[in-house]
Order: sequence, then structure tokens, then C-alpha cells
Amino acid sequence: MNLERLWYPPRPDPPSDRLLHLPLSLAAAGFGALVGARNALYDRGVLRSHRVEGVRVISVGNIHVGGAGKTPATIFLANRLLAAGRRVAVLTRGYGRTSTRALVFDAGALPSAEVAGDEPLLIATRAPGVRVHVGADRVASAKRAKAEGAEVLLLDDGMQHRRLARDLDIAVIDEAVGLGNARLLPRGPLREPVRALERAGLIWLRESSVPAPLPAFRQPVVRARYEPTLLLSADGQAQPAASLRGQKVVALSGLARPGAFTRTLESLGAEVVASIAQEDHHAWTRGELESARRRADGAGALLVTTEKDAVKLPAHERPWVLRLEVELTWGAELLDRLLADAIDS
Repeated sequence: MNLERLWYPPRPDPPSDRLLHLPLSLAAAGFGALVGARNALYDRGVLRSHRVEGVRVISVGNIHVGGAGKTPATIFLANRLLAAGRRVAVLTRGYGRTSTRALVFDAGALPSAEVAGDEPLLIATRAPGVRVHVGADRVASAKRAKAEGAEVLLLDDGMQHRRLARDLDIAVIDEAVGLGNARLLPRGPLREPVRALERAGLIWLRESSVPAPLPAFRQPVVRARYEPTLLLSADGQAQPAASLRGQKVVALSGLARPGAFTRTLESLGAEVVASIAQEDHHAWTRGELESARRRADGAGALLVTTEKDAVKLPAHERPWVLRLEVELTWGAELLDRLLADAIDS
């Protein structure tokens, strides 16, 4: 079953599909009951959020599964806060890693992707002034970050992690797909009902030229463009992303929505002759990489991957890497004011 097509259909499902998807709908009802019960326990104070005194916590998350652009948003916020003179740490779980031990590192001493996870490595690489704390217990990570001197903690993918109290929740939504079919897992991509967005103090919209329908938001909204800027090679070459125009490309990605990477390449004018896609956080083997290279060579194409996939590969074995930069197109002053209010209040 193609989950991307099921969760983000180009048009509403016909009534004839309702019976076909009934098992998924029943499972979604059960999942929704569990999520609702957990949220109610937090809302009523039965389950307690732990506040770590002396630091401010800003959560960057969403209510749906993968692919919205949380990690680039976290990197952007980390660098913006660093530029404002703040001491910043990022707390993340490290999905897809093989280790379960807590880990702390920065750009000066990067661990392997197997130990740290791909997104923590990407954050440390692209925001070199931050310390990255990886571990399932984000309260313990917050205490360690405070002891190291951090004053602002960015809780990566933190919308559902309510155990750590936060001063601002930022919900990231990709305009290209909106909330998909707006159904809960596994029938749709949502980890929580749409009403959970009411907990957010700010909506971060990843801009799209063809936006999907979205509800009206009562919260402040900022808009961000995720712009492909550079094409990087294993030996240090850098070309403008626009150099892909007219170029045959094989896309290599392990993402929640691999179709989005393909569409980005096509938007640059590349001819995507093949897409080699695996599940999110996939650990690429040497054999898989060699097979992908042979496929690209046979088609006279470049093998191009994402930054998130590239950090899992030895530097000398990486294919061409497409780099994205985040640019705010609306609400920069609003964002700075909300960040200052959360930190200085």
C-alpha cells in the first residue's frame, strides 16, 4: 500500500473505498481514543509536565507524521537564536539510531549516524554553535543542557512530548499537503486530532506555490520558503542548484514523503529518470549505494540525495547532495517578538 498516496490523496476518496479502508478506520478510532485519553490526563493535571527552572523551552513539532520540515525549521531557529547571542541546545530523541544511551555532541566532534541518528547529526552540522542532546528522556536532557550553561532549549519534534513543559509550541505545516486527509493514524497521517493545534502558540507554514486547503488559524502565522540552493559533491565541489536544469537525475531518499524530494528536483528543471526511495531514517548499505550508482551511470544521470540521507554516508561515498536553505517570507518580526517573549518573560 502506498501510504503517501493514501494519506495525501489528490482528491477525496470515493465512497466505494470506504469499505476497503474500514480496517484502517477502525484502527484509527482506537488510536484516537488512546491519544485523547493521554491528552486529557495532561490537560487535567493527572500527568504532570516537568519544568526545568533556569531555562526556556521552545518546541518545534507538528501533529502529523514526517516530511513537514521540522528539522530545517529547528536549524533556522537555532541559528537565529545564536545570532541574537543566546546559548542554545537542541533536545531530540534521535529516531532511527541503534543506540539507546544518552548522547551529547556538537559540530566539533560528530558521532556516527548509527549512534546519534540522522536528524541530530544534520542539526549539529548546520547549526555549529549548538550542543545537541540525544535521548528518550527529554527532561533529563534538559537538565544536562542547563548544567552545561544553555539558556534556550529547542525541543525537536516535541509537539507530542508533553512531559517537558515548554514556553512556546511551534507547529510546522507543509502547505503543499496541508493535513492530508485529516485522519488519524493509520488511516491518515495525523498523530493527534486537528484540534491539538490549539496548543500551539505559533503556526510555521512551509510555503508552497500550490497550497492545499487548510483551516483558519487563531494563532500568529509565519511563512517560510525552503529553497534548494546548492548541489554539493563528495570531493567538496559546490554548484548552484539551478545547474540541475536539463540534467538527468536519479533521486535517492529515505524520507516520510519521498515524492516531495522528487518534485523539488523537478521544480529545478531536472529530469528524474528514477526514484530510489526507502522508509524514513533508512540506513543505506554500501550495496544499496553501489546499486544506485550503477543505475544512475546506466542512465547517464547524476545520483542526488538529501542532506538528511547524506549524513548517514561516509563523506567520500556520498552522491551529489541537494542543500536547502530556509527563508522567512512573512512574519520575521513577529517570530522574533514571540521568541523574545517566550525567553524573557
